[in-house]
Amino acid sequence: MAGYRKLSRTSDQRKALIRSQVTALIHHGKIVTTEQKAKEIRRVAEGLIAMAVREKDNYETVTVTAKVPRKDKDGKRVKEVVNGKKVTVYDEVQKEIKKDAPSKLHARRQMLKVLYPVKEVPAEAAGRKKNTKEIDLTEKLFNEIAPKYAGRNGGYTRIVKIGLRKGDAAMEVLLELV
Repeated sequence: MAGYRKLSRTSDQRKALIRSQVTALIHHGKIVTTEQKAKEIRRVAEGLIAMAVREKDNYETVTVTAKVPRKDKDGKRVKEVVNGKKVTVYDEVQKEIKKDAPSKLHARRQMLKVLYPVKEVPAEAAGRKKNTKEIDLTEKLFNEIAPKYAGRNGGYTRIVKIGLRKGDAAMEVLLELV
């Protein structure tokens, strides 16, 4: 007996289907699909969430000094004349950044192997390319989803049966994050 369901698809189609469904589940929090697909998607999604829970606090905060260009009231860079040339004036600023530990970086890259990139388009400015923004689902996993499930040992998703689909009578289910 195989360790996974083939879902009547070739391996590349099946992997693409599972990746897209897992991405949608993480992004939206719930999806409607067939029961067999949901059971396969649940395996992958719970593995990603477990990885995020394990590595969520695995970073160190580092203070760095950065050069930032000085700007005027209009938001344009301030320039001074030095030796006959216009030169931008820079200020030094202290910034705190989070530096991932090697295991968290590895976990982030493992997640990126599964998750597709997601772009969100605001409703009021739909159709404009410059208004779209890239959503980082790995950050969502580490910062929003993992703290929610920190005290839980597995069972991060729930399958609720909805009923039979009209066209082919396949059992439809709602797969959601608990």
